[in-house]
Amino acid sequence: MGWIQNLQSRWEVKSTWQVIVILIVFACTGFTVMFLKQPLYKLAGITEQTSAWIKVPYYMLTVLPVYQLVLLAYGFVFGQFQFFWKFEKRMFKGMAKLFGVRYDSESKSA
Repeated sequence: MGWIQNLQSRWEVKSTWQVIVILIVFACTGFTVMFLKQPLYKLAGITEQTSAWIKVPYYMLTVLPVYQLVLLAYGFVFGQFQFFWKFEKRMFKGMAKLFGVRYDSESKSA
């Protein structure tokens, strides 16, 4: 059970039960997006023969944002919306830094 305590500490959550619920939310989100990916591809006319040069950008522009929305929805359903909202904000801050975009208090001039 040591890894659960590690996650509890890393995620700054109060209980082992909360860690388990968060893991369930991640699992439900992954399964849901796995089932949504094919209809999203079909909607765009993407098949197995479609080049990866088309599939990958399409995936990044459609499926990844859908994942984020589904994650927040399941977080809400399982009573962990606040955790996942903070999680999303941290993730987007990290992505912004990756692209050199300054964010929040960093972007304010003195």
